Amino acid sequence: MNLYEEIVRLQKAGEPCALCTIVRTQGSTPGKERMKMLVRADGSFAGTVGGGCLEAEVLEAALESMRDERPRNLRFSLNERDYPDSGLLCGGQVEIFVEPITEPRLTLFGGGHVSAAIARVARSIGFHVTVVDDRAPFATRERHPDAHETRVGSFDELARAIAPAEGEYVVVVTRGHDQDGDVLRALHASGCRPRWLGMIGSKAKRAQVFEQLRQDGVPDEFLARVRTPMGLPIGALSHEEIAVSVAAEMVQVRRLGRDGEGNASDGLPADARAGAR
Repeated sequence: MNLYEEIVRLQKAGEPCALCTIVRTQGSTPGKERMKMLVRADGSFAGTVGGGCLEAEVLEAALESMRDERPRNLRFSLNERDYPDSGLLCGGQVEIFVEPITEPRLTLFGGGHVSAAIARVARSIGFHVTVVDDRAPFATRERHPDAHETRVGSFDELARAIAPAEGEYVVVVTRGHDQDGDVLRALHASGCRPRWLGMIGSKAKRAQVFEQLRQDGVPDEFLARVRTPMGLPIGALSHEEIAVSVAAEMVQVRRLGRDGEGNASDGLPADARAGAR
């Protein structure tokens, strides 16, 4: 198999992968410089970096690299002391560079003006953008020319379509408080656990929506992941400014790894942030 052709195929399919390359060896090693192994998101792989327990460790590192989109530089000493059950006696050293090849995916629940502005900015910085709505006129390519995809359906169906979405970015910006709550409820029920999950709104809206969701059985653990108000605190007012603030926060999560906490990474109170409605 040509690894580079496989990379192109996976990119067209929107599937992440990681390329693992031996960049340096010293002494006797089973793998040689420039040997490569391509790891897919499901754990399957093509090529080799030497086989055995070393390859198993590289595979785990590659999967983790896809999750956080960060490269890794791995160093191994191939001896019986470090791998007592492997039978390795060659005694050499090998260095392997793990490079994630990913395209961040953003799903926008709601097809209004704010969603259109976020789609435009997000696509310009490399996100694969999907706009979804339960109303057909609000999820069309004509209304959202910057989106790669548009989908129409019930929020339950749309949430299930992206679950578990562990590496996905999700924005909830529907036509009203009740519908935003419906989306969050559907995301939780579907087992969706995005890397970044934002909901447009104020501190008062957050309290109102979250209280209803708690009554419906949505746990605080899930609600803590929801960034609302969403976006970095730049004082955004217009749709375009809100889009910039949201995109900036997604980039911050992507590049610095500040995800999964549901809090402002700058420590400011929630109502000081952008994206209030």
